[in-house]
Amino acid sequence: MRTAKIAGLAMGGTVAAVASYPLLWREWCLTWGATEEEARATLPGDDLLRQPDLMTTRAITVAASPGRIWPWLVQMGSGRGGAYTYDWIENLFGLNMHSADEILPQFQDLHVGDVLPVGEGGPKLLVEILEPDHALVLRSDDMRWVWAFVLHEIPGGTRLISRNRIAVPDASLLVRWFNQLVMEPGSLVMEQKMLRGIKQRAERHLR
Repeated sequence: MRTAKIAGLAMGGTVAAVASYPLLWREWCLTWGATEEEARATLPGDDLLRQPDLMTTRAITVAASPGRIWPWLVQMGSGRGGAYTYDWIENLFGLNMHSADEILPQFQDLHVGDVLPVGEGGPKLLVEILEPDHALVLRSDDMRWVWAFVLHEIPGGTRLISRNRIAVPDASLLVRWFNQLVMEPGSLVMEQKMLRGIKQRAERHLR
């Protein structure tokens, strides 16, 4: 009886969380860490996908200059510097992500048109905008995903902003609900870890 009661409470809590997500939690999930101004701002790369079905803007403050953060961004990718998130989750999907804890000189010479791989079968992310110490914008080869990293210097450090713009034009209602209730919170978990991972690395190496 007790087990059944606990299971019932857990199920009820899950249903309540799912039901309340669109109204109470979704905006926080999509704009974690970002100020209202940052979430609404026009950022480099926005014009590469003008009407996305989904946009997230997440941010973190790093106690380091943009120049200290930039090397960690340009070396990202499968078989490169990784993504500074939960490698074990990434590698469940065969993405070959191994997050580096040091700056890798062999991956620092990035250029517009270069490809940052996301696993062997994953999307190829092409470098569309490269403004050293300010903006790195990637676009998937199917043109449905634009991922921008923007660095804004502030007193005592830098605001690191990550914006995703995604198009899912042919998705069914069921797929859209799955994306909203599962993929959106899941992306927050991974991106929180990534942003904190970059922050920890940049600040640690600064010290």
